Amino acid sequence: MSNSPNVSTFGVWTGLVRATTRIQGEIEAALKAEGLPPLGWYDALWEIEKAGADGIRPFVLQERLLLPQYGLSRLIDRMAASGYVEKRACGEDGRGLIVHQTPAGVAVRARMWPVYCTALQVSLGTRLEGGVAAELAETLAKLAQAYPD
Repeated sequence: MSNSPNVSTFGVWTGLVRATTRIQGEIEAALKAEGLPPLGWYDALWEIEKAGADGIRPFVLQERLLLPQYGLSRLIDRMAASGYVEKRACGEDGRGLIVHQTPAGVAVRARMWPVYCTALQVSLGTRLEGGVAAELAETLAKLAQAYPD
């Protein structure tokens, strides 16, 4: 095996990273302009909301968000300080926590979605013509399937 990727592989990698960085920056700017929390908060609030009334254990949230443990702890603490989530003791694990979304968390995530959706469409959707978006989504899904959870 070569010590360097071929030109196409390197081009895919740099293109994905550059596009992701720029699109995330545009989405972050749109959220900030509306006085809303950062994009990472949306993702966390969405995962907590999907967990339902039982809440979610931090280690499960960590796996779903692909964050390091210390980063997740800080994120949960900041969201709790803002009133968007509550940390409750876990009955089965005396040292464990369960994170629950508050009504304020549900409301702010709902306010974030239209801004996020619009910014995503402007940043990405308007730059891909015809069936390119569907083709790219299919290709990236195949790549993601090569890395099962």
